[in-house]
Amino acid sequence: MKTFTEVIEYLFARLPMFTRDGASAINPDVDKTLLLCQALGNPQDKFKSIHIAGTNGKGSTSHMLASVLAKAGYKTGLYTSPHLVDFRERIRVDGEMIEQQTVVDFVNNHRELIEEIQPSFFEVTVAMAFDYFAKINVDIAVIEVGLGGRLDSTNIISPELCVITNIGMDHMNILGDTLEQIAGEKAGIIKPNTPVVISERQNEIQQVFIQKVKEGNSPLFFADDYYEVKQAEKKQQGIEITVESKKLNQNQTWHLDLNGSYQKKNILGVLTAIDQLRDLGFNIVNESVKSGLADVQESTGLRGRWQTLSTDPWIICDTGHNEDGIKAVIQNLTTLNFNSLHFIIGAMKDKDLSHILPLLPKQATYYFSAPAMPRAMKAEELADMAHSFELKGNAYPTIEDAFKAANKAYKENDLIFIGGSTFVVAEILTNHF
Repeated sequence: MKTFTEVIEYLFARLPMFTRDGASAINPDVDKTLLLCQALGNPQDKFKSIHIAGTNGKGSTSHMLASVLAKAGYKTGLYTSPHLVDFRERIRVDGEMIEQQTVVDFVNNHRELIEEIQPSFFEVTVAMAFDYFAKINVDIAVIEVGLGGRLDSTNIISPELCVITNIGMDHMNILGDTLEQIAGEKAGIIKPNTPVVISERQNEIQQVFIQKVKEGNSPLFFADDYYEVKQAEKKQQGIEITVESKKLNQNQTWHLDLNGSYQKKNILGVLTAIDQLRDLGFNIVNESVKSGLADVQESTGLRGRWQTLSTDPWIICDTGHNEDGIKAVIQNLTTLNFNSLHFIIGAMKDKDLSHILPLLPKQATYYFSAPAMPRAMKAEELADMAHSFELKGNAYPTIEDAFKAANKAYKENDLIFIGGSTFVVAEILTNHF
């Protein structure tokens, strides 16, 4: 295979892929990832890492930490998923995506190995990222869990620090149908004698983490024991958050270029994680923290988190796609002034929408649609389900059709919101922005 396009098509077509195939694409252990990495010389053991899991917030947290570490002068790898527009978004160093030729060479050089082991798409991507980070000698890599934690392909690393963000009801068909079960899966990234930061204390499940760290003598830090948000103010670009350090008994104001009220939860975990990194010997001065938080999008390429795509027409997108993510979207919407809300929405057919649809504003006009992938719920099915919750709108066969209809109906001072699924946002970004 000579071209990047050919290689990506090979990976997409040849290998089981969760975004396309659902739960059947997930191997029930890390064995194939281990086999791949053993054949590559165990690259995961050749660089320092931070491991980040959670239902919501792990993407923003990963990008914030990567931005701060890069500003502090560390050569910083960043592995995240899924990508929105370009496969290479998953693997970055100091914000720069892995080169196309590097992806081509990796697949060509290891095609026999891939054919022999038959890993999933995600497992190959993880091995590629670890190989890349090792070869270019990153100082540290921020590794975001794909799904769950305990059995996730990324869970073969021995990190310096683990961070667990919010725990919510998502992927219940895989992770369990109670918060305790889901928290148990996320807690699976915790390693012996390795500090763990919990970004958001949730009283009903905190005991899961307390019990887990006892098994391996891992220091545990609930972020709200150390920091408290005193004030948050939305700015034209981002959000300004004043945080009290309980240890120092003083306030500090941080400007984030990321939007969304949920950053008030994420920043507590980020600041606590930075303190732990300092205790581990990382030299991270406050100026690097300030610069890193203010420049996350440019320095890491993060997109799709309460992102304003256009001001005329006014268009905002957000990748939140589970109960807590949608609650955050609704909360953000309540802070805005607009006349009519045009809500473009799609979902996966294996998604439990019974906890999501009742949350959506009934006064909006909905444009029900389906991303161009086999796992997508049909627009008509989504519309029928939504109508039973008194949500009004029409079904459109494609995201593009829905987008055109919303733009046609748009009037001055209206708002077009795009969400419900990462893949709805991805299609809009790919085709229009």
